[in-house]
Amino acid sequence: MSVRAAGPSRSDLVADAALALLAERGMRGLTHRAVDEAAGLPQGSTSNLARTRQALLELAVRRLADREARVLALHEMPDPRSGSDSLADALALATHRALTSNRALTLARYELALEATRRPELRACFDATGARFRDQLAALVTGMGSTDPARHTLSLIAWADGLMFSCVAGSFGAEVPSLAEVRAGLRELLAGMAAA
Repeated sequence: MSVRAAGPSRSDLVADAALALLAERGMRGLTHRAVDEAAGLPQGSTSNLARTRQALLELAVRRLADREARVLALHEMPDPRSGSDSLADALALATHRALTSNRALTLARYELALEATRRPELRACFDATGARFRDQLAALVTGMGSTDPARHTLSLIAWADGLMFSCVAGSFGAEVPSLAEVRAGLRELLAGMAAA
């Protein structure tokens, strides 16, 4: 008896197509019909799964969180007690992946983040899925011996988000810093936190 490998669920297929459309066409290009076409599904499939635009956006946000969890791989971060250099190396690798091989996913995240500023229901979903990353990073910063984990977590997230936005959608969009450059920036930031 042969076992067939399971492909992505229909929900994941729809959400992945939605994320790809957001990166490629922006929020205006995200329609149920466009998702059906991009996913190679019969017309009406996306509507059956996510009847409203809000439901489609929430589906995309949840899938984004799952996919970014694999990109960031916070569960694979070193023990923060092993030193800030080890943590900087791991965070740099995750940030660099978001800038390079997962650039479209990062762009889709910014599209969703901006849309969440205009839709309170989407904001709640976006913030809830993002909390797991923030909480894991706060635990790492606390384990590193931070004297102010909440402030240091915000600083790390702001630094990484600022770098990613600048290089994916901002004025440095044509430039991608090397892994060594990202690592150097994070080492400087973490060294400043340790000194505080």
